[in-house]
Amino acid sequence: MTTTLNTLKDNKGARHRAKLLGRGIGSGKGKTSGRGGKGQTARTGVAINGFEGGQTPIHRRLPKRGFTNNLRKEIIVVNTGTIQQYIDSGKLTGKKITNEALKAAGVLKKLGDGVKLLGKGELKAALTIEVDFASESAIALVKKAGGEVVVLSKNAKAEAKPGKKSKAEKLK
Repeated sequence: MTTTLNTLKDNKGARHRAKLLGRGIGSGKGKTSGRGGKGQTARTGVAINGFEGGQTPIHRRLPKRGFTNNLRKEIIVVNTGTIQQYIDSGKLTGKKITNEALKAAGVLKKLGDGVKLLGKGELKAALTIEVDFASESAIALVKKAGGEVVVLSKNAKAEAKPGKKSKAEKLK
């Protein structure tokens, strides 16, 4: 038999008739329509976040740990070996290297609250490097290569003001 537009039918089981709710006790879904008792969970569109059926929720069972310092400074680290790799590849040029030059060359993704130079890896080029912080080993490596490290004064350690005493000195 050929199928024509007026004889088309869905496949068997393709359409499912929804269960009629609230049609008396005999229907099996009468009175509360399968939603239990009263309250928030008997309503539509409600999910109680973190509710575990009266059991203490996991976010209250687990202990609090740690501390987040909102005033923490984000110091970005650069190694001397990384600077040498960028010089060798031609991405970093010039005798004077600043934070902005490092960012422009792609060594750093962002500047953060400062840049610290660390002495991991070799440095062959004689450079003047201006950074916010530098380790002693990094300064030694740069000087060995014939260069100089300039630690920017804005982040240099503040010297004790004359006449001011620390708390320890006041207690003595």
